[in-house]
Amino acid sequence: MGGDEKPATPPADPGEIDMGAEDPKPGDLATDMANADKANASVSSGPARKTPLSWSDIITVVRKPFLKVRRTELYPFVGTTMNDNMVRHYTVGGELAYYLTDVLAVGVEGMYYQRAFREPFDLVARQARRLPTVNEYKWSAALNFHYVPVYGKFAVLDKRIVTWEVQFVAGIGAGQSQVIPRDTKFPGFSNFLIQPNVGAGMRFFLAKWITINAGVRDYIFIDKFEPTNREVGMNETAEAAKKNADSAFINNVMFQIGVSFWLPTSFEYTTFR
Repeated sequence: MGGDEKPATPPADPGEIDMGAEDPKPGDLATDMANADKANASVSSGPARKTPLSWSDIITVVRKPFLKVRRTELYPFVGTTMNDNMVRHYTVGGELAYYLTDVLAVGVEGMYYQRAFREPFDLVARQARRLPTVNEYKWSAALNFHYVPVYGKFAVLDKRIVTWEVQFVAGIGAGQSQVIPRDTKFPGFSNFLIQPNVGAGMRFFLAKWITINAGVRDYIFIDKFEPTNREVGMNETAEAAKKNADSAFINNVMFQIGVSFWLPTSFEYTTFR
């Protein structure tokens, strides 16, 4: 029982940290972490876990750059007939349409016509020694309904995105035609026409307030033409000629192109992305 014996050091409490212990060396820590990763990889047989995405990683679909709802379209245009080989009509017109939704609209249009005889008109006259029976159109007006079922976009030289849409149009209207007498000594007569119309077109968006439109429209009506047996003493007056006129079903197919101006000139989104 010597006095120089030292008491045994009590065991360290597991919850205590020995502040006097040496810090692990950087090299040893890196080695331990690498060994732990290898051990976990060998134990785990399932696929590797991926880091969860954050809100900043979610791509939002780009909103439509042009809204038409509750806006008015002012559409001046020019046009020409496509399916008459005797007389061609050029038109200047316009349409005013209000969009109830982004795809539905109601509008009114009006057109003024100017005729020009085509080459077959003179050829028939020279070869058959008889002028063809033709009418010219004076004006027309219609109430139209628009529906836009297709919307898309394309890139121009991979630098600019151009948006476009396809629209269908149907309406009912009225117009006037004028008989061109084969013999100028006889008077012509005019006809009042009921004209349903159907058509389709494309619209290209240039800015928030301007677009370029192009389309084809078919104006359908029954027209009356000068009777073939018109001579002195027979169908000589305009009233008699109109009473005995020949009727025909007409499809006046027209190509139209113009620029639309939208009011108000800007719009606001009312829904979230």
